[in-house]
Amino acid sequence: MKMIIFDMDGTLLDSGLAIANTVNYVRENLGLESLEKAYILENINDININSAEFFYNSSTFTPKITSLFEDFYSKNCLVDLSLYDGVKELLDDLKGDFKFSIATNANSNYAKKMLNHLEISKYFSSILGYNDVEKPKPNPDMVNRILDIHNIKKENAKVVGDSIKDTKAAFNAGVDGVLVNWGFSNYKNNALNSFDELRESINLKFNL
Repeated sequence: MKMIIFDMDGTLLDSGLAIANTVNYVRENLGLESLEKAYILENINDININSAEFFYNSSTFTPKITSLFEDFYSKNCLVDLSLYDGVKELLDDLKGDFKFSIATNANSNYAKKMLNHLEISKYFSSILGYNDVEKPKPNPDMVNRILDIHNIKKENAKVVGDSIKDTKAAFNAGVDGVLVNWGFSNYKNNALNSFDELRESINLKFNL
């Protein structure tokens, strides 16, 4: 059996407004001024920054920050939520040859709620979030756990995401990974720019 492990936000779903609104809600409650949506999204996946420090002037994600974020996000994660064009077609095209899983640094409870709302949760054999493993991406915990759950060999899996955190998690697990460019990142090189290119990459990897 072959598996494709998808990141969620910025890869399958455009959840940018809800994420930006939530970051600004937390900042407001910490006495910080709001940031532009584009600025938040272009930095949210940067592995070279301490996100807690960058967004909240805190060395770590304190219980207060986590609580503020999750409380607001749980109530607002469906705001302006949409699928990227081509997601459903790709899943339908490939579902006969692959199992699909989600590996997201979001809370898996909200991930399930969002995927249900957009009526694509039925495609995924497992949905894992940061709360289901010891360490989130770029650590390989999530990828390894998904492979274990479904008894998939590393060479029979591929990770698809819009962040270096996704490809690093794949690499750290010994799994093939690919970046996509339609999400919250804008890569100049080594990223796929359309679902047609992603389909080609999958076909090439698995000799379809």
